[in-house]
Amino acid sequence: MAGKAKTPAIELEAGGRTVRVSNPDRVYFPARGETKLDLVKYYLSVGDGIVNALRERPCMMHRFPEGVAGEKVHQKRLPHGAPPWMETVQVKFPRYNRTADELCVTEIAHVVWAVQMSTVEFHPWNSRRADTEKPDEWRIDLDPMPDCPFDRVRRVAHVVQEVLDELGAVGYPKTSGGSGIHVYVRVQPEYGFSDVRRAALAFAREVERRAPDDVTTTWWRKDRDPKKLFVDYNQNARDHTIASAYSVRGNPEGTVSTPIHWDEIDDVNPKDFTIETVPARYAELGDLHATIDDNVYSLATLMEWAERDEREGAEAPPED
Repeated sequence: MAGKAKTPAIELEAGGRTVRVSNPDRVYFPARGETKLDLVKYYLSVGDGIVNALRERPCMMHRFPEGVAGEKVHQKRLPHGAPPWMETVQVKFPRYNRTADELCVTEIAHVVWAVQMSTVEFHPWNSRRADTEKPDEWRIDLDPMPDCPFDRVRRVAHVVQEVLDELGAVGYPKTSGGSGIHVYVRVQPEYGFSDVRRAALAFAREVERRAPDDVTTTWWRKDRDPKKLFVDYNQNARDHTIASAYSVRGNPEGTVSTPIHWDEIDDVNPKDFTIETVPARYAELGDLHATIDDNVYSLATLMEWAERDEREGAEAPPED
């Protein structure tokens, strides 16, 4: 039996550039039948937002050449065949004594070309190419354990907001695209990854003190209470990445990691945010993270908290 004929490639305009999209009718998201072209159109609809989230950051691509029901490829290096206008930044992996030229988005055409190469999810570093060893983004990952209800995630998010307010830091929340919530804080790029991780752990411990029945900072997953929420400070470690704001997730429904207002926390349902629904929300609200670069926080107080905890005997978890 002859195989199904491929749909002819099309060309789309993306920020003044023309990008060729092959197999536009290939189904990527089986829940509603959305295609590769639907995915491209989604990213074009949130163009300023996704570029703002990825701008000048080394970015790992999660590629699904056959759609999200098929194999996932974790791609650090920019794929071969990139046009000359694509941009990269070289990062080092000391453990393996290797380097990689990773995608470095500065315009929407870079995103669209990555989607043409079957990228669904964008996972940027929390540092930028000006100095990839000095993070400028502190990431608070509220990661529910398997038996943790979403109401608990909501409660902890409010505690996170309370502590941030007391610190004078401005947090920018978003859904994870899964079952959690992320909060991003722009920080001065003055510390390395290990110190930012220490600061993130000190913050997580303070949240745990205030909500001990809801939160755990226990390092080993096997030792965590499955009903609690893990404040995952380790997402600030070097070369650890999570899906960016406006990144689609590789699941059949095509959920989106979506910026939200703090006052939406109590009513938000992460499953409501998909490539089908987010474009209209974005058209109405714009990029809710657009002002993040205007609110830069110093980690000095959190570093003092970390030193206090260590003096009092708190053990630092292993680097991984």
